Amino acid sequence: MSSPLWPDLAPLLLNRTFTDLTHAFHPGQPHFPAFPNETRETLFDLEKGDGFTAHRYSIVGQWGTHVDPPSHFVRGGRTLDQLPVEEMVLPLVVLDISSRVSADPDATPRLNDVLEWESRNGEIPAGSFVALRTGWSRRWPDSAAMANRDDAGISHTPGWSREVLEYLIEKREVTAVGHEQTDTDPGMATSRNDFSLESYVLAQDKWQIELMANLEHVPESGAALMATWAKPLEGSGFPARVFSIH
Repeated sequence: MSSPLWPDLAPLLLNRTFTDLTHAFHPGQPHFPAFPNETRETLFDLEKGDGFTAHRYSIVGQWGTHVDPPSHFVRGGRTLDQLPVEEMVLPLVVLDISSRVSADPDATPRLNDVLEWESRNGEIPAGSFVALRTGWSRRWPDSAAMANRDDAGISHTPGWSREVLEYLIEKREVTAVGHEQTDTDPGMATSRNDFSLESYVLAQDKWQIELMANLEHVPESGAALMATWAKPLEGSGFPARVFSIH
């Protein structure tokens, strides 16, 4: 006989702060330019006298706050249904470069940012989820502000850096990463169709969450992250519901 879990868990959750890190998705929101917009159809409607309300949604997997499994970029990589639920509850590390981004939208994290985080909080735990806080989610849902293109059509948005991702994945063995902007790679790279950083992350058998929200309400260490999504067989991406507890 195993002992009941809830009596042990409930006191740990009492008086904790729950922060939703997810944008509500809807037609017309910011998205990768090559993807079609969401379409939504009301099949049954209580307001029209039906016995219930039901919608049909047509979306690409990478829609709104979403999860990218390895199979999104890697042939033979793990698909959504192959990501175990054990990976959906993780220690949360928040790497904050928002002050630098406010002065330079092309800013990316430096290795020293991570080392300074560790000097304050200790070594990043293996199996963590590391979220890059850039402040970019404040631009949501303004598509033009999110893309931040100049007159030549070049996007100026923050992103990750190779040196930081290599340190997190190869030295600290994190499970997943996430960020507020549309892509892993900074806008100047994606503008020339360079998605090498996203390719690197997924090729290491890691998954990621894109278009996160409300990271400014979460401490840089000490929180837990919960990330959930639907389970389409062989799915290559899907909207996610992500939140933290601290």
